[in-house]
Amino acid sequence: MRDADATIEGLGEAGLLDLILPRLQGAGALLGPGDDAAMIAAPDGRFVVSIDTLVEDQDFRLVWPCGYRTTGFDVGWKAAAQNLSDINAMGAVATSAVISLTLPGQTPVGWVTDLADGFSAACRELGATRCAIAGGDLGRGEGISVTTAVTGDLEGRAPVLRSGAKPGDVLAVTAGLGRAATGLALLESRDNWTSWSRASAELVRAQLRPRPPLSLGPEAARGEATAMMDLSDGLARDGGRLAHASGLALKLDAAALVNIGTEISKIVRVGSCDPLELVCGGGEDFGLLATFAPGALPGGFVQIGRAVDSKPGVTLDGRPLDRWAWDHFR
Repeated sequence: MRDADATIEGLGEAGLLDLILPRLQGAGALLGPGDDAAMIAAPDGRFVVSIDTLVEDQDFRLVWPCGYRTTGFDVGWKAAAQNLSDINAMGAVATSAVISLTLPGQTPVGWVTDLADGFSAACRELGATRCAIAGGDLGRGEGISVTTAVTGDLEGRAPVLRSGAKPGDVLAVTAGLGRAATGLALLESRDNWTSWSRASAELVRAQLRPRPPLSLGPEAARGEATAMMDLSDGLARDGGRLAHASGLALKLDAAALVNIGTEISKIVRVGSCDPLELVCGGGEDFGLLATFAPGALPGGFVQIGRAVDSKPGVTLDGRPLDRWAWDHFR
């Protein structure tokens, strides 16, 4: 049995790979892992690709102010979810992933094997059954960093872009808006995590282990979605990106968003946080933001506004949402 106190420095690179590779199996790779590069089938003749990084003390904390300790499983799950979400937002189905890990030498072996288990569990439980973990890289550094690249198959469909919205289109989102941001506020609070209610714990889980709706992206692409993207940086920021790409304005329905914020505030109150700001400014829900022709809204989406022929941007009650827009470098 492995020593519970063993570190990857003591185990070595070859020993660590022997432990984590069996946990990262998939059926979609023609070759890999094990060679210098993987080989992935592209039956469509095209593939989509996305890459994201999780960095310690920037994207997650090993120990949060509330006392919660982030597990390797949490980080592995989120690394998978955020990348699968990008593929989903193009209307594609994930087919492969490669993972680069940068780790301090004193990282516990169990934390890293839990990360591999979390990544595989996310692919399995979220429905990314075609996604093969095809390879990656290990390196040593001062802090933990997890970079994941994922490819996807469009299955003969045209990709759904951010630039296709038209004036008069309905603006809609999938469920969950603001929940991950509320979970983050709880993690950053000084209230001890052991006292959380079950409802609070579920909001934190939305932050640590998000659940992008992977069936809805391809479904929207097969339907009448005119534009689509995932909500990683929040409605204010991502809505602005879609608006500028499409050359129009997004006019949000205040009543719909206030109602979502009210439902969150009924579950938990987090200090002085404004529920509406959590809904409009908070990110990492990894749901979908999309536009549809009037009357074409599919199941799983909720209308929150409309696209209008005006200067690109996002407004709520006539006011721009720039004040709540997330910026990685601010």
